[in-house]
Amino acid sequence: MATKITIAHSPDSDDAFMFYGFACGAVDTEGLEIAQVLSDIETLNRAAVTGTYEVTAASFHAFAHLSDKYALLPHGASMGDNYGPMVVVRQDGPKTLDGVTVAIPGLWTSAWLALQMYQPGLKYVVLPFDEILEAVRDGKVEAGLLIHEGQLTYGDEGLRLVVDLGVWWFERTGGLPLPLGGNLIRRDLGPAMMKKTSRMLHASIAHALTHRAEALEYAKTYGRGLADAQIDTFVGMYVNDLTLDYGERGRTAVRRFFDEAWEKRLVPAPVNVEFVGAND
Repeated sequence: MATKITIAHSPDSDDAFMFYGFACGAVDTEGLEIAQVLSDIETLNRAAVTGTYEVTAASFHAFAHLSDKYALLPHGASMGDNYGPMVVVRQDGPKTLDGVTVAIPGLWTSAWLALQMYQPGLKYVVLPFDEILEAVRDGKVEAGLLIHEGQLTYGDEGLRLVVDLGVWWFERTGGLPLPLGGNLIRRDLGPAMMKKTSRMLHASIAHALTHRAEALEYAKTYGRGLADAQIDTFVGMYVNDLTLDYGERGRTAVRRFFDEAWEKRLVPAPVNVEFVGAND
C-alpha cells in the first residue's frame, strides 16, 4: 500500500495555482498517494497543533507555536513584497487606529502579528477572513484587517486604506518582504520522507510557474468572484520566485520577522528557523 501524504492548504487561487502540478498529474509522486484538504488558514493553523496533516500551509505566526512538530519547507512561501495585509475603514471612518476595534482573521495569522508590531495594544474582534470586508462596509466593525482577495477589492466597496502592512514592513526593514504563510512538513516523517515530499512540492510549484496560463485556468475555480485579471494579479503577488525558493532575502525576512516578534514578546519563545532541503 502506498504511503499517503495529505497536503492541507487554503481554498484560494494562489494555493490552487501552487498545487496545479499535482492536480494535472504532471508531478511524479514517487509512489506516494497524495491527498489534498482545503480549509481557511486559521483552521489549518489550529489543526497543526495536533499534527493533523503531514504537510500544511500555515501562517508564519502559527509556526512560532508549531516548530516542535513541523519544519519549514524551502518553498511554498507567500510573502508580501512591498504589499500585504491591509487595514481598511469606511470613507467616513477613523483616520488612525487609536481606540479603534479592528476585525482580524485569526489570532495566529501573520497579518495580526504584523499589525501588533505596527501598533501594539489594539482592540480586536475575530471574524472569518471572508466576512471582514463586508463587516466594515456595513458598519458592523470600525476597521478590518484584510487578507487574500480583499486587498484588491476593498476600493470597490467604497473603503479607505489606513495602512498596508507590507509597505510598512518593506520601508522599515530596508526592502525585505513581509512573511505571511509557508508550507510546513511534519518532523516525524523522518529526513528521507521529508526530502522526498519536498522535491514533489517544489516540482508542482515549478510546473505551475512554467505553465502559467494553464495553472491560472485551474486557479480561477478558486477565485471567489474575482475577475480573471484580478486572479492573475493576485496569483502573481503571492506565487513567484520567492515561492519557488526563499533565497537569502526571503530567509532573512523570516528570521527578522520572528526576531522582532520575540523582542516584543508577541510569540512564546525565540524561533529557530530551519528549512528542509530537498537535496541536503
